[in-house]
Amino acid sequence: MTASTAEPITTTPISRPRLAAFGSCRIGAEAEVYQDVFTLSKKIGQAGWDGMTGGHQGMMAAFSEGIHASGGHIRGITLERFPTPPNNTLSEEIRSNNFFSRMGTMIEQAQGWLVLPGGLGTLAELAMTWDLVAIRVLEAKPLLLYGDMWEPVVNVLSEQLVLSERHAFDTIRICHSHEDVLDALQSYPQRVQCT
Repeated sequence: MTASTAEPITTTPISRPRLAAFGSCRIGAEAEVYQDVFTLSKKIGQAGWDGMTGGHQGMMAAFSEGIHASGGHIRGITLERFPTPPNNTLSEEIRSNNFFSRMGTMIEQAQGWLVLPGGLGTLAELAMTWDLVAIRVLEAKPLLLYGDMWEPVVNVLSEQLVLSERHAFDTIRICHSHEDVLDALQSYPQRVQCT
C-alpha cells in the first residue's frame, strides 16, 4: 500500500525508531486523557522514539504535541480530504488519498504501535496491525494498548474470536501506566531499520 504524497514539511533523515499512534480524533484538549497522552508521548520522545500519527485532532494531536515538545520528529500520514490545520505540530506530512493507504503506511513504516483510547477507526487499525503481527506478515514489534478501555475489549475478544494463530494474544501488551509503556519500549531490541 502506498500513500500519495505531497511536498513534506521537512525531509530530515530519521535515525530513531518511530512509534505510530492510533486513537480517537473526537477527544478534545480539555479532557484529562488528552493531557495524559501528551505527557506520556513527551516521555516517549525523551526515551528516544519519534512518532507518527494519522491526523491532527484528539489523541493524535495530543501524541504529536508531546513528541514535538520533547524535540522528537513527528510524521503525519494525513488524508487529502481533510485540510491541514495551520497550528499543527507535524515535522513532516505525507498526504494519502484514502483510509486504506493511510493505515497501510502507518502500519508498515512503524517500529512499534501505541493504541490509545478510541472508537471504531482505532479498533480497525488495531485489528489490522494485530492480525499482521500474529500471522507473522510483520516482524514482532511493540503493540501496546494504552488505557483502561482496552482490557475489557481484549477479554471479550479472547472469549469470542476464532483465531488462526494460538499465540495472537501474546503479541499485544495492555499498558495501564506510563511506566508500562516506557518499559515495553525500552525492552524492545531496536534492530529495525528506521524509515
